[in-house]
Amino acid sequence: MKYLHTMVRVTDLDASLKFYTGALGLKELSRKDNAQGRFTLVFLAAPGDESAQVELTYNWDPEAYSGGRNFGHLAYEVDNLYATCQRLMDHGVTINRPPRDGWMAFVRSPDNISIELLQKGTRLEPAEPWKSMQNVGVW
Repeated sequence: MKYLHTMVRVTDLDASLKFYTGALGLKELSRKDNAQGRFTLVFLAAPGDESAQVELTYNWDPEAYSGGRNFGHLAYEVDNLYATCQRLMDHGVTINRPPRDGWMAFVRSPDNISIELLQKGTRLEPAEPWKSMQNVGVW
């Protein structure tokens, strides 16, 4: 058995790509428009790790999706958790669970999908402003 991808439905493809590629740093691998089915699929992956993919599914006809939290979350290992969280904040992303422990943080996509960020290797030493930040919302 081999893991292929995780599918996430999105309501605004441009906003989602801005989040997943611009802020989070994933790379677009492929895009498939299906006019008959009226949807677009965009496959993304972390640079250097194309075996673990995220499929963004955008249905052309508007639909309301609720309960993004009941999806669970996507998790990514990052080289520097503090730098990643700072880059996300610089892109206007709210850090819902700040990396106070130097090990883990959570953010949410424009469609309320939780993204867990884990420090690669050993945890970083707790540092400001992270160790004093409070949780915001849910993750």
